[in-house]
Amino acid sequence: MSRYDNSGNYAPDARSKYRRPRYPFSTWGVAIGLILGIVGGLIYAWVFNPRIEFNTEPWQLNETDRANYIAGITLQYSYDSDLSKAVNRLVVLKLTGDPIQAVADTACKLASSSYVDNSSGQRAVRSMMTFYQLQGRSGCADTLLAGTDQSTPNPVIEASTPTLQPPATKTPTPPAPNQPTATQVQPNVVIPTIQPQADFTLVDVRTYCSKELSGLIEVRVQDYNGDPIPGASITVKWDNGESTFVTGLKPERGADYADFQMDAGKSYTVQVAGRSDPSQALVAGSCSDPESGAQAIISYRTTFRPQ
Repeated sequence: MSRYDNSGNYAPDARSKYRRPRYPFSTWGVAIGLILGIVGGLIYAWVFNPRIEFNTEPWQLNETDRANYIAGITLQYSYDSDLSKAVNRLVVLKLTGDPIQAVADTACKLASSSYVDNSSGQRAVRSMMTFYQLQGRSGCADTLLAGTDQSTPNPVIEASTPTLQPPATKTPTPPAPNQPTATQVQPNVVIPTIQPQADFTLVDVRTYCSKELSGLIEVRVQDYNGDPIPGASITVKWDNGESTFVTGLKPERGADYADFQMDAGKSYTVQVAGRSDPSQALVAGSCSDPESGAQAIISYRTTFRPQ
């Protein structure tokens, strides 16, 4: 059979790729494009623009964050002594069995771990101990932390009293009968130990404008290495009031996180309660959300660290 067509051209083989049917798209191209799209989307969502979750319910927290949340509840209770509020917050966690005994069990686990290797962790566990002990419960933390709270003793200086030499020619008068002899007592001079008050400082203040997070003062309290410090007491003051709260009650934002909602037009200061100087005035002025263009109140992000 001739391999030439009617025009005298050499006809391609029937098995040649030029005689195969054409497809509108490449299967391999679609598969590779799909894989690249998924990988690119994950990198963008996880690295460049991670989604921040704001509506996590307390009962949805993992075990570690739930323990931090319980510590925050008891620390807040140590300030306001509002038992009803504390119990309601524990109930929201949907703990198994007695919620107050669950606090004792959580304190036991924390006291058995490295959580109490620093003073803030010990303070949080002790607030939990105080909470459940007042309600008649007990746990192993009572034994694990017993005797570890050693207060700094006040130094006592013995002030010596000089002895006066009597005149050489004067004979001392003997004491009268039934009259007690005066005894010189060396006075004890007690020098109180004063704890430093400003051991935290405000290292960073940034502003942002968001319609969803309008008028917030976000506070983070960290140690020297930037690690979170849960249970730190924060005080926000304004012209006719103040509010004290603790870090760690929103563990989905971080164990070092707390926030405060401002009212428009007012001026506020923020500080680590009793342990730092007040910040400069944070004014709740108006701003425009750069993404939506909606009007909002300026928000602040603040960070405190040890001096």
